[in-house]
Amino acid sequence: MKDFKRYLAFKYIQYLVLPSPNIIITQLGLFASLYVRLLLMSPSVSRKPTAVFICNIAQADILVVCSMFSAMIQDVIKSKILSSFQSTLRQNFQTANIHVSSLLLSCVSLEAFLITFLPVETRHIRTVRSARVACKMIWITVTTECFLYQMEWFKDLGISSLGLHKQVLLLLNFCYEAAKLLKSFIYPIGLLLRIFNVYLLCKSYFGELP
Repeated sequence: MKDFKRYLAFKYIQYLVLPSPNIIITQLGLFASLYVRLLLMSPSVSRKPTAVFICNIAQADILVVCSMFSAMIQDVIKSKILSSFQSTLRQNFQTANIHVSSLLLSCVSLEAFLITFLPVETRHIRTVRSARVACKMIWITVTTECFLYQMEWFKDLGISSLGLHKQVLLLLNFCYEAAKLLKSFIYPIGLLLRIFNVYLLCKSYFGELP
């Protein structure tokens, strides 16, 4: 459907073209996702892998609502500790939304490439089941990433001085180091995702590149 193509084009611009989140674009994307979710409920919409990816991209915008709700709570809470926790949580909701959407859009680009150049050879993997598995893996990966980021918040509390069990402290230290390592890879991965998507889209829609 043309509406789905417009929606994907908008999302490519929102997550893979614009350098940083824009409040107006974010709000428009939220309403677009709501509209697409309503369209996907129609029995006339074919259940294909692309539809699975689009459905999950629309669902990822629920995280935008969570971020807004967290920001509202942060303004109400007077406690500095809880306000700091909500601030970190809000940032992680935004991070999860961007990362999930970017990875799902990359899946759409890859599928378009495979349909164009390897339609017969890849038919067995371009299934609804494979798309659902890919979406689950993306959600689990990004959820784990943001969980590690959220655990960093405890570091600022000086929690090591609270006399916690040694194994708990080791776990927290592992989370701190893992989050630090992840953050060092985020920018290059994001850059590679942009290049990857541009290349696949150009190959798919504009033919062979030299």
